[in-house]
Amino acid sequence: GCVTTKERGLTEISAGGEALDQRLSLARRYIGDKNWSDAKRNLRLATQISPNDAQVYEVYALFHQSTGELDLAEDYFKEAIDRRPDFSRARNNYAAFLFMLSRFEEARKQLVVVIDDALYSARPQAFVNLGMCESKLGNLIAAKDAYTRALLMEPRNSLALIELGYIALDSGDLALARQYYDKHRDIVRRQSSRALWLGIQLARKQNDRDMEGSLSLLLESWYPNSLEYQFHAKDGQ
Repeated sequence: GCVTTKERGLTEISAGGEALDQRLSLARRYIGDKNWSDAKRNLRLATQISPNDAQVYEVYALFHQSTGELDLAEDYFKEAIDRRPDFSRARNNYAAFLFMLSRFEEARKQLVVVIDDALYSARPQAFVNLGMCESKLGNLIAAKDAYTRALLMEPRNSLALIELGYIALDSGDLALARQYYDKHRDIVRRQSSRALWLGIQLARKQNDRDMEGSLSLLLESWYPNSLEYQFHAKDGQ
């Protein structure tokens, strides 16, 4: 699904700016480690340093999203964006949150704003996220355009390569789909379950039994609980 961005953002220019940045970085790290008590402690300290900073609200949103308090998470995302409408990272993360809830049209509207920010460092990822929303909404031409824009900005964007591979596969262009898949495979160390499933389907259509067998073994070994493995097991019956 949509990917949350975690790059370091700009802080307000103030005496407490560096301390604020450190506290929020620690809070993000503890959220990632599911260390809720230390995450909250650092968030409280960040709030004391700059209670009205949009970044503080964004990290609170990520905290509540991670703990399953979704209503609170959404309130904090909205507050972060209201306080700083040009805060593209928060808007992109809010879009990922909405995508997680299958609110694809709302997520798309947020991402349309994000991709207009030419200075946003994670703009290629925002285009990928937009492509995922367009795909879910059935807008395949718009999805293809978004993924292509991502690749123009970041030619080694592995997610865009896989999604374009699926679009090419679905349209019957096996040669193009294989090109996208092979480029993806050259970039990543370990393929995702979605990438392996694309490779398996291509191998079947191209009668490459060796490739199909090796990728099937990887899918079973690495991702036995994935939806892609369930599809594979069902196809093999």
